[in-house]
Amino acid sequence: MFIALTPAVAAAPVEPTNVPDSQQIIGYLDRTVSWYRHLPVEQQLASEPADLSFLEDNRRLASQIVRLSFDFARADVELLADSKDAAGASGQQGAAASPYSSLLDLADKAEKQVKNLQAELDSLRPKFDSATGKRRESLQSTIAETQSELDLAVTRRDVMRNMLEFVGGANATGSGASGVRAQIEELEKTLPAVGAKDAEPGNAAGADRSRSLSLSELSVRPEPGGLLSLTTDLFALSRKASALNESIRITADFAEAAQSLRTPLSANLKAIAQRGDALGNEPDSTDPAVLTQQKSQIDALTLQFKQQAAAVLPLAKQRILLDLYGRSLASWHTAVKTQYTSELKSLLLRLALLGVVLALVFGGAELWRKAIFRYVQESQRRHQLLLFRRIACWFLTAVILVFAFATELSSLATFAGLMTAGIALALQSVILSVVGYFFLIGKYGVRVGDRVQIAGVSGEVVEIGLVRLHVMEMGSGAVDAQPTGRVVAFSNAAVFQAAGGIFRQIPGTSFVWHEITLLLEPEADVQMVEERLMGAVTTALLEYQDEMEGQRQRMEKAINSVTVRSLAPSSRLRLTQTGIEIVIRYPLELEKAAAVDGRIAHELLDAIECEPKLKLVGSTNLNIASVAEAVQG
Repeated sequence: MFIALTPAVAAAPVEPTNVPDSQQIIGYLDRTVSWYRHLPVEQQLASEPADLSFLEDNRRLASQIVRLSFDFARADVELLADSKDAAGASGQQGAAASPYSSLLDLADKAEKQVKNLQAELDSLRPKFDSATGKRRESLQSTIAETQSELDLAVTRRDVMRNMLEFVGGANATGSGASGVRAQIEELEKTLPAVGAKDAEPGNAAGADRSRSLSLSELSVRPEPGGLLSLTTDLFALSRKASALNESIRITADFAEAAQSLRTPLSANLKAIAQRGDALGNEPDSTDPAVLTQQKSQIDALTLQFKQQAAAVLPLAKQRILLDLYGRSLASWHTAVKTQYTSELKSLLLRLALLGVVLALVFGGAELWRKAIFRYVQESQRRHQLLLFRRIACWFLTAVILVFAFATELSSLATFAGLMTAGIALALQSVILSVVGYFFLIGKYGVRVGDRVQIAGVSGEVVEIGLVRLHVMEMGSGAVDAQPTGRVVAFSNAAVFQAAGGIFRQIPGTSFVWHEITLLLEPEADVQMVEERLMGAVTTALLEYQDEMEGQRQRMEKAINSVTVRSLAPSSRLRLTQTGIEIVIRYPLELEKAAAVDGRIAHELLDAIECEPKLKLVGSTNLNIASVAEAVQG
């Protein structure tokens, strides 16, 4: 602002009012330090690369804002000291302050000397790096001498500071500006990074170093890949938004405090400007005494304006920076809210998709259950299928939930593969038995009540489990096998055994082959004997012929690729050293085996006793046995 000041009639200078006192200055600096120390909270919030630009801008602005607070404090201390002198301090205060004014001047001179020497040393070092030959040796000597002078100046400055600190402690309330300056220096020491050159807005190298440091410290968060990670990220974003709201509030309070200090100083500055305009508008005078007085008043107003401007200008700049800082926080908060909304929509969409998939799984399980009750009438088989349905349903549900909540699908797939391989190795027998269960209940499998032979054990199936098969043992060696009272348990993996296997009737059939062996004298009429004996067997089986034909047709239908011959009795003759052996083989129902064998035995005995009687060699007992037992014998 440019103010034209012209000679005027004698007038009293403007006395500034409401100048912030030492307590207000220290209180404002304390508030500045507290606000600045909230910046690490924002640094903790920077969890993504997108946050880095906001953080870097806020760091730069915060450093400038804090430096302006200390600039204002120093300027206000000078203004406060001059105001007290202008108002007329008491003689005791003047006497008390005079002994320490020289010490304060010495400390200021020492501080200026340190800054000058440091600036000179900083300017010599680039020249030394680029110099060669004698010029380099000369600069090296100059740098060494300057460094020694700097060390001496720093030592003197530290001594002066210690004295001032002691004086400030001894005169906490009556030391005036020197005590406030000491407190300002102490507060500035608590923020060593504020005065660093890296924080200067024009220092590109410092900015690059700060950005590189931030990039190295930043842990890049992977994109959320599951419901669990999305939920966790939403909570983190909510906490980040709350923390940014708190930062915005603290910044707004800090801006209000700065405004309360800036308002009276701006009023004083405005009053000085108005007084200067008034002096400029007064008529010119030719009186040398009036001109001298006008000059002194204009000089006093100029000094007051400079002092007031030195205090107001940092606060005015700070207002602009605080506004930029608040806008940066607001933009950061908006970006976080946008990300929160996007991930919330993604979470809701995934939850809806998960609900649809689970509904399909449970809907399919319900249709499966209805199909079982409709098409499976056997209670044992129905129970087994319902059990398998329940296991499959919950297994699919668990897999879907695991993949839905998983964060790293690749890691999960690797872990699942290793775990599956370990389980398969440890439970290979159990898994093989479970697979065998599905073979047992297949088209050519077994049913409860079937007569089977497993590993040399014959019996009836009483239970088919998921991993085991229970068989009630039937006594062997006799035509009419009876239960032995024992239940044998076999693993379902028996269907995969190369040396064994499971023998059972073809579905829809229940018959066995028995044979009778007779040994006749060599002189017997072979043709007549064969016709008579076969006639007796055929007569005994005539009643069951239709049933045997029905079982043949069912067997041929079950095995549609094979033509099954008629189930009819047959005979076979063989010459031996003792006579003629005739073997008659015939089919009969398994449930009626004992009755049919007895009937055939009676018919054969009657045929043997008919005239002419047949003469048997050896024992007259008929040897009736099943085909399997006869072959083994």
